[in-house]
Amino acid sequence: MTMTFPDETMLLDDTARLRAAAAFVREHDSAALLPLLLPGIGGPDLRALAGHCRFAHAGMLVFPPDEESLRAQLADCGLAVDTPSHPSVVVRGRLARRHRRDPADLDVRILRPQVRGAAGERRAVEVFALTVPPHSGLEPIAAHERARGHEAHLAFEIDRPDPLVLRGLCAVLARYGASPDGGGYNPHEDGTVLYFTAPAEAACGYRRLELYAPGDHRDALAAQLDHPGGHSRPHTAGRPPAETLLHLLTGAWATQALASFARLHLPDAMDTRSARRAEDLARLTATHPRGLATLLRYLATLGAVTREEEPEEGFRLTELGALLRADASASMRPLALMYGGPFYRSFGELDHAVRTGRPGFDHLHGENHFDHFARDPELADLFDRSMAAGSRMFGPLPAHPAVAAAAQAPSPATVVDVAGGNGELLRQVLTAHPGLRGVLLERPHAVAAARRLLDAAGCGARCDYRAGDFADVPSGGDVYLLARVLHDWDDDRCREILGHCARAMPDHADLLIVERLLPADGSPSLATPWDLHMLCNVGGRERRADHYARLLADAGLHLHGRSPLPLDAYVLHARKDPVPGPQKP
Repeated sequence: MTMTFPDETMLLDDTARLRAAAAFVREHDSAALLPLLLPGIGGPDLRALAGHCRFAHAGMLVFPPDEESLRAQLADCGLAVDTPSHPSVVVRGRLARRHRRDPADLDVRILRPQVRGAAGERRAVEVFALTVPPHSGLEPIAAHERARGHEAHLAFEIDRPDPLVLRGLCAVLARYGASPDGGGYNPHEDGTVLYFTAPAEAACGYRRLELYAPGDHRDALAAQLDHPGGHSRPHTAGRPPAETLLHLLTGAWATQALASFARLHLPDAMDTRSARRAEDLARLTATHPRGLATLLRYLATLGAVTREEEPEEGFRLTELGALLRADASASMRPLALMYGGPFYRSFGELDHAVRTGRPGFDHLHGENHFDHFARDPELADLFDRSMAAGSRMFGPLPAHPAVAAAAQAPSPATVVDVAGGNGELLRQVLTAHPGLRGVLLERPHAVAAARRLLDAAGCGARCDYRAGDFADVPSGGDVYLLARVLHDWDDDRCREILGHCARAMPDHADLLIVERLLPADGSPSLATPWDLHMLCNVGGRERRADHYARLLADAGLHLHGRSPLPLDAYVLHARKDPVPGPQKP
């Protein structure tokens, strides 16, 4: 009679799983895997994810009794036995929390033996090894983890992990049902991981996926950890109701702290690589040392700065905080100044907006925000720059099939941006498609700003400018853009705007509308808080897709489809209704 000891069974099982993982890594790539993990993804979203996220490895947790046994397993699977190992801070912490153990009792190592893809791509099998010596008392952990496969995952490495890219990728994953599931920063290899759980419908044996971003991205990680159920929902797990409510009630403090951070030009005086003392920053920004230190400590809790204790207390700018630098290529400073300034003050009139249905901004200032800003050139410029900052976050509109088709037309095609602000969106389109021409319709001061921006981008020679109102929509274009315009207005005004567009559009033209859509099922969405913002500050509203379809139909336009963008936005694609032909008998 042959006896098989428990640790031998464990080794055989782990070896088989290692061998299967290596085969999986060799056979798949990003474009093939993502539809399996995220059912329904396709078009621009699939191209965006596959373009930014390179399939890097399949990960699994094994339980060798010692280092020698682990190396023997690797050899049995044809994996390199000389692969270096490092401590795995993230998995050790997850195991400790899951099993209520002291992390110091868990020896978890990470190895990445290389595997080649079908076309020779460099990939790996990521092996987490929890050492389980005989009679150590860790066998129940191994049995539990093997049965449930908590740490089995597929990893995608982000090639250029800037904050906007990370935020956009996380938003796309959430849109297709992937739920945030923690993560961590590993100082040993200077890398940040963001974990997600794939939807139940995923057609893949791996239910967890990982985004790996080289470098320190603890600001993005903080947002991930603070919202385990998805964006737009406060993190309440484990908190008493009173504590949760207190966090919500003090949310206004965060808005003003970030706005003050921007107004005082503190991000411009700081660096993402080295820390500075509050006293030194106070001299640079003409602020009070103690007051500044108090602000910076609070900003550290928001992830805008990092507080470092050694060799003395100092503060370093994070990637999140760097978005508030005036010279950042994707600066969100204008948004901070707008939300922490004019719109912040009018939100104090929310009671009036809810009681009457009329904007709190109008009640505070005696006029609507468009007229109020038009009388103040500085405010008007701030509003246009904040809209441009928002446009940069909405991602791949220039890749929309209607724009791409116009760019490939035999004769030069024209894109008309209606109420296009300072021209940021049109710049993106014309830069992506050098064969296209552009027309921008806006108020006179915005036209001047757009001309400067497009000239600086090298697109000015391909653009015409029209100063006017919606009644002046130029005719003869091939693609018309209405980006975050309709949500500013009530239904009657939207019908007028769409009617002007329909009259100007040739029969072959496409209309692309960029808006956030209220979800029909009440699921979390950024459209919901923005709907409140529109009520209080602008007098418009966010709408559901079927609502926009009715408005389009009233203007003689037909909604052909919609494509998701980052931050819960969509491109609605509309065309003229076909002219009915003679009915067949």
